Amino acid sequence: MTTYRIAVLPGDGIGPDVTNEAIKVLNRLEKMDETFKLDLETFDWNSEYFLKHNTMMPEDGLDQLKKFDAILFGAIGDSRVPDEISIWQLIMPIRKQFKQYVNMRPIKQLPGIKSPLKSDAPIDFVVFRENAEGEYSNIGGSLYDGQSQEMAIQNTVITAQGVERIAKYAFEYAQKNNVRKVTSATKSNAIIHSMKLWDTVAEKVANNYEGIELESVFIDALAAYFIQKPESYEVVIASNLFGDILTDLGAALVGGLGVSPSGNINPEREFPSMFEAIHGSAPDIAGKGIANPIAQIWSAAMMLEHLGREDLATVVMNAIEKVIMQGQIVTPDLGGTSTTEQLGDAIANAIEEQF
Repeated sequence: MTTYRIAVLPGDGIGPDVTNEAIKVLNRLEKMDETFKLDLETFDWNSEYFLKHNTMMPEDGLDQLKKFDAILFGAIGDSRVPDEISIWQLIMPIRKQFKQYVNMRPIKQLPGIKSPLKSDAPIDFVVFRENAEGEYSNIGGSLYDGQSQEMAIQNTVITAQGVERIAKYAFEYAQKNNVRKVTSATKSNAIIHSMKLWDTVAEKVANNYEGIELESVFIDALAAYFIQKPESYEVVIASNLFGDILTDLGAALVGGLGVSPSGNINPEREFPSMFEAIHGSAPDIAGKGIANPIAQIWSAAMMLEHLGREDLATVVMNAIEKVIMQGQIVTPDLGGTSTTEQLGDAIANAIEEQF
């Protein structure tokens, strides 16, 4: 039996609600499979914590998290705390200090969920978003605040190493899964320094993978193509900002943010990787019991796969698909009337049935 140490950060808003259901699913797996053991530890590092301690996590917070095999993260965001504080004092330090430079976001239409698109072509691709640098940099500043000549500068950081790492990870994934094309989101016709470096390094990496085509597409065109022909894509690589926007668009094509997961991955496993739904804390529906927990449960399945338990990840995905296909217990965002807890129960029960 292997015991997996998991740090749980439920966060704000609907974060605790959906995280509870993901833990429910993990606990049911633990009950049914004697080879699977969990050691969960929950950390109350959120906006409420900030209001009490004037920091989003303790000074040794990252040191505390280092000892875990993985992190399950809820969502962060509260109107009482500026976003730049909650994000840059919690999520960003974890992603950057733990070298989680791969943000993996599956865009997959699950059976039983209708796309707003008229086409019946299957939508099933993965976006690998560079997660450690790019446009999400705290390098910059402002001058003349509040005056007529007020100005702000925000620097984008693109390094050859950063592009090479994300491109190599994507091509390795493509090779392992018999994918013949990797699409790179770029804008090198207008962003002539950082995006040209992106293109050059991506092409260099592609040359090492015979039989896999590299297709470079300008980001504005790619956003349109996601709607016009999403079935054309299998693996996409993108910078931090481009990937963030593309995956929210992709999520809208397959059922919304409530069903879309993600993993912040440190491929070298020097540090724990972190798994979270791509949605935010949704304060407008917090506490109402109507949030869709599928994205968080799917993120937990991605965590299981990362930990080497592909078998249990498959069990979870089979359970999610079965419940959705039956269509009797789904949350309002999918056209149903069920609660967050009811949907979590149904998925957990569908897991148990497989054993």
